[in-house]
Amino acid sequence: MKVKVLSRNPDDYVRETKHDIQRVPRNYDPSLHPFEVSREYTRALNATKLERVFAKPFLASLDGHRDGVNCLAKHPRSLSTLLSGSCDGEVKVWNLTKHECVRTLQAHEGFVRGMVVRYCGSSFFTIGDDKTIKHWKMEAPGYGEEEEPLNTILGKAVFTGLDHHQKSAVFATCGHQVDIWDEQRSTPIRSFTWGVDSFSSVRFNPVETELLGSCASDRSIVLYDMRESTPLKKVIMTMRTNTISWNPMEAYYFTCANEDYNLYTYDMRYLENPVKVHVDHVSAVLDVDYSPTGREFVSASFDKTIRIFPKDSASSREVYHTKRMQHVICVKWSADSKYILSGSDEMNIRLWKANAAEKLGVLSPREKQAIHYSQKLKEKFQHHPQIKRIARHRHLPKVIHHQRKELRVMKEARRRKCVSSFFFFFFLSPGSTEGRNDGNPPLPPFKGEVAIWAGAREKV
Repeated sequence: MKVKVLSRNPDDYVRETKHDIQRVPRNYDPSLHPFEVSREYTRALNATKLERVFAKPFLASLDGHRDGVNCLAKHPRSLSTLLSGSCDGEVKVWNLTKHECVRTLQAHEGFVRGMVVRYCGSSFFTIGDDKTIKHWKMEAPGYGEEEEPLNTILGKAVFTGLDHHQKSAVFATCGHQVDIWDEQRSTPIRSFTWGVDSFSSVRFNPVETELLGSCASDRSIVLYDMRESTPLKKVIMTMRTNTISWNPMEAYYFTCANEDYNLYTYDMRYLENPVKVHVDHVSAVLDVDYSPTGREFVSASFDKTIRIFPKDSASSREVYHTKRMQHVICVKWSADSKYILSGSDEMNIRLWKANAAEKLGVLSPREKQAIHYSQKLKEKFQHHPQIKRIARHRHLPKVIHHQRKELRVMKEARRRKCVSSFFFFFFLSPGSTEGRNDGNPPLPPFKGEVAIWAGAREKV
């Protein structure tokens, strides 16, 4: 004889304390929830709309410079410390937590061309139009002491770029050539040239620390190894590259900001073709910097906007602009991957959120769970037309909107022209068998047929 007994465990439905949430029994059988997908779609749609409502990325503006901000430098050990150099030779040290300047020094005569903090954070280097390299202490001078550099090196030509080694007392500069310097010496320990008049930027690889790359005035990007006496590789672009940035997580990849409105991500082992071409800007790209995670990078452009790109996406996921912000000269991504700093022509440094709709401050466990749930719902329904349209929509200034439309028309015209050239030369040229009914062998292709076909294939 069967005896059915009801058995309930109080731990399944009784709260441990009166402050806990009431436990509700749930059955997750899909057959009992036929409208689950429609409910989740509605929640995903609402979450996407709310994300756009709460997307307010601008946090603060740091003003105090009397000329345009030309370069920025992050502190490797302190998240709240930022250094900036302007076009009048002034250097300022900022406290980002308090949004105030804690130190000002007149470093150079003319532009401050570059600035970098030593890997230990105890000092920093600056270069300027006065052909000097100056080494400064990070700490402000005491009461009654004068603001003097620790060391000054006078060069033979103007320096245009500067970067420091990640682990040793070595730094690199560029100008009419790329020089490797020891901090204890007043002459370079190694110099690299490759038949170029001048270089605009130099960057050390943060992973393979002996490698560095530079941008030259002849539209080339040159890679070096400090252990070798000659440069390693060189790739020549269609237009001039302004600066490069290495991926901090993948040693072989770097992204360069180009004058042709695009950014190009390369694998240094295969420089024949870029891994990805990043479009969306409508004017020259002036600076680029990677997130510490290596998954995204931020770019600054002459079109007065900042854009955030996923490293494997051709289009940007976010664009930042304000009415007052002019040409953006330099940009940095903070070391905690949460903030972006930009310096522009109108003498301001702006602080932005990397995730425009992110809520700042301490979050309760329930808030974290709700945000995570909303994020997963948006990922699940991201390809639905209505959600995709809302998530992708960004307001742009009228000028940029019209320029993008014009560039789109030009690109489409080039594509049509390329396709028609491909059709004519491949099917109707004397070297093809089309249109030849006389039984004779096809004529040899004339010069340019294969090249034009290959170009058409690549562009289409």
